[in-house]
Amino acid sequence: MKKIITGMLLLYCGMVNADPFAGGKPENGKKLFDQHQCNSCHNGKMGGDGNAIFTRPDRKVANPQQLTDQITVCARNARVKLTAQEKLDVAAYLNKSFYKFK
Repeated sequence: MKKIITGMLLLYCGMVNADPFAGGKPENGKKLFDQHQCNSCHNGKMGGDGNAIFTRPDRKVANPQQLTDQITVCARNARVKLTAQEKLDVAAYLNKSFYKFK
């Protein structure tokens, strides 16, 4: 019984610290982000430094689900069709570079 409880605790600890975008490829996400010129919209909103949109104190995105949702909204607004894997890749890139969600 003690081994089962220990195993369950280890599994839980691993889940708590798991990367929410583990299946994503940040390198591909960066390429997609640049290819679709995502910062061209962000630059206008942030006065020239598009990346500031990710680190501003009043940012809209506060958790992994909101990041995924925001990528969907941005892609739709930019009329860019991303596959589920590409959205995951972009999320992995943004999380690795800016958000650091666990």
